[in-house]
Amino acid sequence: MQNPSHKYQLLVISIASPLLVGVYAHGKLIKTFSSEKKTSDILLPIIKEALEDYPIESIIYTRSPGSYMATKLTYIMLKTIEIVRDIPCYGCSGFLFNGGQPIKAIGNLYFIKEKETIITKKYEQPPLAQFSLPQRIHDLELDEESTPEYLLPAV
Repeated sequence: MQNPSHKYQLLVISIASPLLVGVYAHGKLIKTFSSEKKTSDILLPIIKEALEDYPIESIIYTRSPGSYMATKLTYIMLKTIEIVRDIPCYGCSGFLFNGGQPIKAIGNLYFIKEKETIITKKYEQPPLAQFSLPQRIHDLELDEESTPEYLLPAV
């Protein structure tokens, strides 16, 4: 799916710490928010500030893989904003923002992407994978679906 051409967009990466939120004008990063706090404590104040300062027309978030709790909370907040303020919400893969490196699942299990399939792999030594906001999002590959993608079975 191609990225919609909105003037101001938010990009939310909440699947790992630190939480990252970027404000984009015409696809170019113009403001960055970063926090080590819990998603439940800090995401809404960050989004509120961004919505007050910029005429946000769409929001993109990482819908998988990574922290399920953060993904669920992010989705609920963004879906509420979509309904109340009529700001569309789009999902994308977290692998787009860490160079395709393994993403923490649980314990010493990590999500990895093999071709188009996401699986878990055990690592005794945790891989170093940091997330970052891209400078431009013109060619960002969005998912057809915006709901969270759960990759591990319920325990």
